[in-house]
Amino acid sequence: MPGRSWLAGLRSRLGAGARADGLGILAFEAATTMSRLVSLHRSLSDTEVRRLRADALRAEGVARLTSTDQALLLRLACGELLADVDRAADAAARLGARCRATDAPPFLRDFDRVYADAKRGRLAQLDATVGFSRGAGKRFREMERHVDATARLYAEMDALGELEASERRMEQWMRHSGPIPAQSAAPAAKRQAAEPGEKLMRELRAQRHKVRRLMKGSLWSVDASKAAKLMAKSVLAVLARISIAFGASVPGLPPLTVGRGWALGHSSGPLHRAATPDAATLRHSAPIFRQKDDASPVPESIKPPESTVGGSGMELRYANVISSAETLLAALRPAGDGDEVQQGIDLSRRDALYKMLPVAIRDAVNAKLRESWREQPADEEAAAAARGAVESVLRWLGPMAHDTARWHDERSMERAQRFSVRPRALMVQTLHFADRQKADAAIVDVLVGLSCVCRYDDEQRRLESLDWDE
Repeated sequence: MPGRSWLAGLRSRLGAGARADGLGILAFEAATTMSRLVSLHRSLSDTEVRRLRADALRAEGVARLTSTDQALLLRLACGELLADVDRAADAAARLGARCRATDAPPFLRDFDRVYADAKRGRLAQLDATVGFSRGAGKRFREMERHVDATARLYAEMDALGELEASERRMEQWMRHSGPIPAQSAAPAAKRQAAEPGEKLMRELRAQRHKVRRLMKGSLWSVDASKAAKLMAKSVLAVLARISIAFGASVPGLPPLTVGRGWALGHSSGPLHRAATPDAATLRHSAPIFRQKDDASPVPESIKPPESTVGGSGMELRYANVISSAETLLAALRPAGDGDEVQQGIDLSRRDALYKMLPVAIRDAVNAKLRESWREQPADEEAAAAARGAVESVLRWLGPMAHDTARWHDERSMERAQRFSVRPRALMVQTLHFADRQKADAAIVDVLVGLSCVCRYDDEQRRLESLDWDE
């Protein structure tokens, strides 16, 4: 058996199977960037932009906890999309810098400057020289195919790594176990002993062949200049689409020539920008683009203030608390329900929820519970009223918690999310920009009402157990 893994000696083992100018291991970084560009392209479709304006930004939870100022919400949404384009542009520029001067077009070797010019308003001129709007839809479909093939390569390489780990364990076991003593039924015994090893070697050979085949059909073997050109043109196309979709509402975007139709693969007819903002508007508008020397991962304009849930770094914890409260409420039978279907909830769930609470919320809940328990009996009417109040709050608070968890999940480096091309949740839909005091008050109301329902449920089960004993 080999002394080192096949993946470790990949370059020497491939021989003529890979092209010298292919991306190689950089294929996975390129595929991640391409998947984000395709996701942005889909997020900026006419349907998705209408949904964002009509549904996401006008949701009751956003209005109650974040803002009702639609112009502000649009700026926040646009700022996050632009931050993602900035990151994709950085990746395209890094890859373009690796290309040989003889292979790469001039704009690719200096894409940092080209992208900065595009943000300063030279999109129309760049389209005339670079041609990023022509064939944009075809490029995004090509990137989607590349992402799919590279994601399959990533998965098969993982499977190959597991098989090679099994090979190393078997090699170690054979090295330390010593020779197997000869017995009378030697041929049959040898065959049985050899079967696991032979089966593993067959699986290894088949898996290595599959990986080689996927390398040839994925970004692994695509020329670096071709991949960088694909990404760079798509970055400019997405930037133009953002300017079309948000330009009428968000100052500071790169202006486009009025009356020009941009065939970016979304609408049945040309979409046009509103009149270009004048210089004073641009000069005094909120900062949208990240400066080159800014170390912040997102523009300052979309960084949650300290007074928000996201500004305190508690958005995911709050989301988990809200989701746990939803789960507990669903496990409790409604007041007056005589069915014996549900068996109550595990007390460990209540303990886990209580331990999950931030100190400020825990103290507020305890204080409010002491007050309510003195004034309010645990009867059926009070439990039904409390349940109705909790359900009313969770109807608008729950979706924000779910979007917060989704936002974090979509930005994880798990394989399923790393290469996902679906439109993503935006921070403005989540608890990131929610006013912390308002969010605290809403969560406290939910937990106090939930406690009242639990108290009544516990009392009913206690009485039922006494009846059963009698």
